[in-house]
Amino acid sequence: MKSLNTRTTISELVHAFYDNVRADDVLGPIFNKHIAEDEWPAHLEKLTDFWEMQLLGSTQFRGSPTKKHIDVDQGLNGGMEQAHFGRWLQLWFATIDEHFIGEEAFQAKELARKMAHGQFFAVWRARQK
Repeated sequence: MKSLNTRTTISELVHAFYDNVRADDVLGPIFNKHIAEDEWPAHLEKLTDFWEMQLLGSTQFRGSPTKKHIDVDQGLNGGMEQAHFGRWLQLWFATIDEHFIGEEAFQAKELARKMAHGQFFAVWRARQK
């Protein structure tokens, strides 16, 4: 078991997690539809930047996760549901518990819980416009 206190371990988490997501019966079809196979390496780097910013305070991340989630929901004709975010959290927690320990692992779970809630409501609000 490792701590999530370096970019290397954060990258390991991101890669392991998205391997699980891509293989998941619920989330896999959504992610695999919206991210082409050749786009995954760059996407995983960007997600590593995001989680490094969240956990270690790095400033490398650039982007708008909320806009991306809204775009995906629109691509699914408003089909993104709270259950999708719940499944995402289940896989995130399971991946962390399988590989990582420590304060940063706990923090990664708490941050993800808040983000999943916030992203779902951002998607929902965007549908109301």
